[in-house]
Amino acid sequence: MDKLQAMATFVRVVQAQSFSKAAETLAMPRSSVTTTIKNLEAHLGTPLLRRSTRSLSLTDAGARYFASCQAILADIAEAEHDMAATTQAPRGRVRVDMPGVIGRALVVPRLREFEARYPDIEVALGLSDRPADLVYEGIDCAIRSGPLADSTLVARPLGRLAWLTCAAPAYLKQFGEPDSVAALQSHRIVNYLSNASGRPLDWRFRVDGEDIALALPGRYSVNETEAYLHCGLEGLGLIQLSEVAASIYLRSGRLREVLAQARCAPVPISIVYPQARATAAVRTFVDWTVAIMRDALPA
Repeated sequence: MDKLQAMATFVRVVQAQSFSKAAETLAMPRSSVTTTIKNLEAHLGTPLLRRSTRSLSLTDAGARYFASCQAILADIAEAEHDMAATTQAPRGRVRVDMPGVIGRALVVPRLREFEARYPDIEVALGLSDRPADLVYEGIDCAIRSGPLADSTLVARPLGRLAWLTCAAPAYLKQFGEPDSVAALQSHRIVNYLSNASGRPLDWRFRVDGEDIALALPGRYSVNETEAYLHCGLEGLGLIQLSEVAASIYLRSGRLREVLAQARCAPVPISIVYPQARATAAVRTFVDWTVAIMRDALPA
């Protein structure tokens, strides 16, 4: 049995929470993945996974072994990265996923710099508000905002995103400016639909030192940031979005911030990647992204 391959297969099964999904991402038959895990459990003399028709979970021994495998594979990847960095320029394809606003405003304008420094790295950039499954979809790294739920991914902090409430001058001229969070109940609201749940996201504010989340009724709901932004620009109602998305329109006067005194706390933003996909090219792109975001976002 190839122990390193078995470890990598075990880690991928845990990350994917499925033998079938792990097999797809590893380009292996499902039967081979199953056999590898069975042989590994036999070699260790203990079950690593609890299996049922609908779920997959780690045993206590499996949880300890999973942590050890991650550390071992990380050390190997680090050693290979260091060797590659000293012997040749990084090369290869990096598949990246990130919110469209972040990509258009902060990453795409700097890609020529990346190409000049790393001409042998090909970047496949996916821009979407939909949260991607990195392991199942074969994505090398992704930018995500908010608290991170997936502890199996390596995360590098990029900074924080400020969120603000805005409206077009034409809307404010017709309906007035809300002078308090409570006044929003009598205003026209455009809601943003979560791509994960299909439900409108709460509106978030900080009032008297306390963070609050409100579900506000709205005539319009949109599930894509660019369309959501244009609803605000067209005067359809109040919108709440990141300062990165709104900044150019705030400067031009096409949007105005309201309730600035009630801005919610900034949201953390990170770049994440599965350790098993941390090639020299992926690490190079991650390091570059951390550097350019340091210039663009508050820590």
